[in-house]
Amino acid sequence: MIEISRPQAAAPVEGHVDCVIIGAGPAGMSAGLNLVRARRRVLLIDSNRPRHSATLKSHGFITRDGVSPLELRKAGRAEFEAYPGALFQQALVSSVSVSDAAGTPAEQLRGRPEYRVQATAIRGGGAVDVTASTVLIASGLSETLPALPSVRAYYGSSLHSCVECDGFEKSDEPLALIGESDDLAERALLISQWSSDLIVFTNGVGTVSEADEASLGARGIRVERRAIADVVGDRSGLTGVQLVDGEVIPRTGGFVRPLWETKLEYAASLEIPETADGWIEADADGRTPVAGIYAAGDVVPPGPHQLIVAAGEGARAAAVINRYLIGSL
Repeated sequence: MIEISRPQAAAPVEGHVDCVIIGAGPAGMSAGLNLVRARRRVLLIDSNRPRHSATLKSHGFITRDGVSPLELRKAGRAEFEAYPGALFQQALVSSVSVSDAAGTPAEQLRGRPEYRVQATAIRGGGAVDVTASTVLIASGLSETLPALPSVRAYYGSSLHSCVECDGFEKSDEPLALIGESDDLAERALLISQWSSDLIVFTNGVGTVSEADEASLGARGIRVERRAIADVVGDRSGLTGVQLVDGEVIPRTGGFVRPLWETKLEYAASLEIPETADGWIEADADGRTPVAGIYAAGDVVPPGPHQLIVAAGEGARAAAVINRYLIGSL
């Protein structure tokens, strides 16, 4: 009888760390790398559910243009884990709360809160139950695409959400912009930098004012307000947008405008303030109004970032966190 060996689950992580980073995207990885290089003990927790998992290539990241997002994450984790202060755990954060700091000398706390972070093991990872002097939230966003049956089949290849990331690859193609929000006109103007053959599909929901429609029309951009049945295509990719009346408008690619949402239920007890748009309220260095809690990447205004921008925010937050831990901030 052949015995099939199964991978051992990672050991639980307990004890105290200088910083827990939630999310191993560009912001979290960059912050983690800079903090372990500052000789900090850092726990990076990741659920391995990246928002860009459908994207085949990432663009605009200097020296890494065109790299697979998964390959970028893999390389970032290897660089982080090469340092002695690095801890990585594949887990799902369940709770971040103020710790009672039992067993921690008062002089080490210096009147600042200490946090307890708990996470459940997933996919061979291990559980987490640690205390931390600081927490960096870099967990990204959840996104909801327009409710079209086949949109996921083309998302990441023919259809994208980040214009700056994927606009060049769509240069001069007949493109669609599909969305149900009130910022479609602004996004259409941006897309027109790469292609003048653009149709904005509001799906009968998205808001484009008459004035904006006239402005877009002056640039040759059409607004289609009829409801959409689906997007259609073949193995080569997207071929068109089918309206509910049966008409198929030929398009070979384009952009969708998802609805984004932060998921901070695990930190509800901290009452971290959010902006009117639902992002975490933080200053330019990632400080939130809650002492010792920081945020970087897609979770802070203005929302979704290019990878290189998120990485820069993570590095900047790491510098501020290190100074906070020293006691100078």
